[in-house]
Amino acid sequence: MKKYLQINENDNTILALRDLKKDEELSIDGKTIQLKQDIYRGHKIALKEIQEKEHVIKYGYPIGHALTTIAPGELVHTHNTKTNLSGTQDYRYTPKQTDLSYKNENRTFKGYVRENGNVGIRNELWIVPTVGCVNGIAEKIMKRFEKHVGAISPFDNVLVLKHNYGCSQLGDDHENTKQILLNAVNHPNAGGILVLGLGCENNELPEFKKALGDINEDRVKFLISQAVTDEIEEGFKLVMDIYESAKNDKREDVPLSELKIGLKCGGSDGFSGITANPLLGRFSDYLISQGGTTVLTEVPEMFGAETILMERAANEGVFHKVVDLINDFKDYFLQHNQPVYENPSPGNKAGGITTLEDKSLGCTQKAGTSTVVDVLKYGETLKTKGLNLLSAPGNDLIASTALASAGCQMVLFTTGRGTPFGTFVPTMKVSTNTQIYKTKPHWIDFNAGTLLEDGISADQVLTEFVDYIIKVASGEFVNNEKNDFREISIFKSGVTL
Repeated sequence: MKKYLQINENDNTILALRDLKKDEELSIDGKTIQLKQDIYRGHKIALKEIQEKEHVIKYGYPIGHALTTIAPGELVHTHNTKTNLSGTQDYRYTPKQTDLSYKNENRTFKGYVRENGNVGIRNELWIVPTVGCVNGIAEKIMKRFEKHVGAISPFDNVLVLKHNYGCSQLGDDHENTKQILLNAVNHPNAGGILVLGLGCENNELPEFKKALGDINEDRVKFLISQAVTDEIEEGFKLVMDIYESAKNDKREDVPLSELKIGLKCGGSDGFSGITANPLLGRFSDYLISQGGTTVLTEVPEMFGAETILMERAANEGVFHKVVDLINDFKDYFLQHNQPVYENPSPGNKAGGITTLEDKSLGCTQKAGTSTVVDVLKYGETLKTKGLNLLSAPGNDLIASTALASAGCQMVLFTTGRGTPFGTFVPTMKVSTNTQIYKTKPHWIDFNAGTLLEDGISADQVLTEFVDYIIKVASGEFVNNEKNDFREISIFKSGVTL
């Protein structure tokens, strides 16, 4: 493997591809640079002298400015570099469409076509509590069901969507809880759902049912625990009714245009922006070329790279929605007296990420080059095929839940540090480096670190990745499903009564 990589010809930094030692010499464009200190893999090295206050350039864009003069061969990191970001900004619509399209290959996957035409990649039984007070009841009902049906269950999996909310909430928090749970009930990965209430919560079950609108009453059942003598027995009867309706469900061939895929990254390292995130970007462009849909979220991790997305807005109306997405989230930070430019994760910094721009310019590569066709508020569901943006924070649990709630059947999750987490849809972990893939094979599903190996082309890895995603969409479990690590987390910003 090479010692370093210059990502863009305009960069004044290079990236260490392996651990390098002090005084080691690097030959770059006929010049020799001697390292001033040990440099860990994934960290940046000054390619030339960077003057105090001069932009530090990576990916061809500024990721901050130098706090002092940085000599060639010196480590470029948090001790000598600071973000350029501050508060909200004014933006101008300057469209720049650079779609990278792929040939439509007319490929299919094996999915479940629902009565309303939506398509799921799993056929699961879910219990959705309207309030956290009944989480335990829901689990007892589900355990009784599993014990009763055993291996003859028609469901790929069973899940209680446990959460802490549904009561003692006001305003946006109450609406967020209600909307995320409503979206879950309507999710096509569920072949049947029991909505379980207590009876005295703010998130009242009768109002919740009314908000659902038209439903298949053979597949969606309701129970208020306080209204019956034996809530376990009554709940068991209802899930058995659902079982009878779902027991003959079968997968069938469905075009890739029906896939809706969430794009997410966890703890990053210096390779995130050159391996896993660009791979997701190429996949996003590929899927959209097949008529499918991808969704990018984690708004704070767009800060510093947001103009790249704004330039790709389908029209001026979508551009203004992107501007509102960015500035509204910055206002949220400022209202809580927090900086909008912080790169808070110690793991990110240890992996070589210096500023939020550094992370953002890598993160937004997950969106490829396609046109941004729509922007969704938190809790909204997909309406337009193509590349969508979604309002949610960078927090892994909240953002992944928001993607699933928006209608994504699967989340692609890049990581340079490793995580076992999964949300309530399949959550595929894509490693940025081979080391974490080998260390955590029970967490990581696909290794994008091969892109750093000699002789491995981006097209070759994309082909393998597409093939694997089709297998997963057709029923093959990813590690979070095998481990039964599945969670939901709902965004909260207000008071608790």
